Amino acid sequence: MSLDRLLEKIAETQNPTVAGLDPKLDYVPEYIRHECFARYGNTLEAAAQALLLFNKGLIDALYDIVPAVKPQCAYYEMYGWQGMKALAETMEYAHQKGMFVITDGKRNDIGTTMEAYAAGHLGSIEINGQTIHPFPGDALTVNGYLGSDGINPLLKTCQAENKGVFVLVKTSNPSSGELQDRMMDGKTVYQVMGERCEAWGEALPGKYGYSGVGAVVGATYPKQLERLRGSLPHTFFLVPGYGAQGGGAWDVAGAFDRNGMGAVVNSSRGIMCAYQKEGCPETDFAGAARREALRMKADITGKIAPIRL
Repeated sequence: MSLDRLLEKIAETQNPTVAGLDPKLDYVPEYIRHECFARYGNTLEAAAQALLLFNKGLIDALYDIVPAVKPQCAYYEMYGWQGMKALAETMEYAHQKGMFVITDGKRNDIGTTMEAYAAGHLGSIEINGQTIHPFPGDALTVNGYLGSDGINPLLKTCQAENKGVFVLVKTSNPSSGELQDRMMDGKTVYQVMGERCEAWGEALPGKYGYSGVGAVVGATYPKQLERLRGSLPHTFFLVPGYGAQGGGAWDVAGAFDRNGMGAVVNSSRGIMCAYQKEGCPETDFAGAARREALRMKADITGKIAPIRL
């Protein structure tokens, strides 16, 4: 089961964090942009190449200390098919370095359409008898608000391909409560969605107690995060909202179990743009990212139980 591999990487690195690769051109050091635009002109190809070089530099600096990366599809889609090519190449490069890859796509549909999303992002397709994996993600973020019709097609692919999903449960954005905090039969909507994750996860049992159906639960709602940890014993959490969105180590501590497991915490801008915050030379962007990743690791592991499987 795919999330078992994530847990194993967390134990190996003793680091329950994931680096979000959500690059904009403004985040990319000027010298990289200059090189790419000089070569390809003011084109989508140049922009995509700049993102790819930036990502590779970050991965080179992080792969031995951070277990996973989480590229957000939108930041690549905005640069057309060239950007999506950079996404695929980023994922391949992260795999070559041994990292777990979470594709942040938040896909949501039913039936054959969801089967197509599953094949593209988690599975494979057949072309004239040849099996091809379009985007080699290990897990995919999904929106479960269409119910089981939108999740079951993913579970089939996850079973066949040893992959996992993270379902939106209690998201980190300020307006999440407009829907997710509404009451439904005496429970909040996000609690009901969390219970569905537990139920869906029965089809993807894991050897460390957590299923292949995880939940996205934001660091910006620490009380809810802690309550959900207690009520969803088999659901592994992907926790956005740390750092740039305002969440800190104490806010995410409630996501973890007594073994220092149960969650992986994301930081995107905090790591990618660390060189800008530090004010160091832009040529040291990768070094700054590594220093921030190590700081984040120490911050979080200092507030949770020792990590062990």
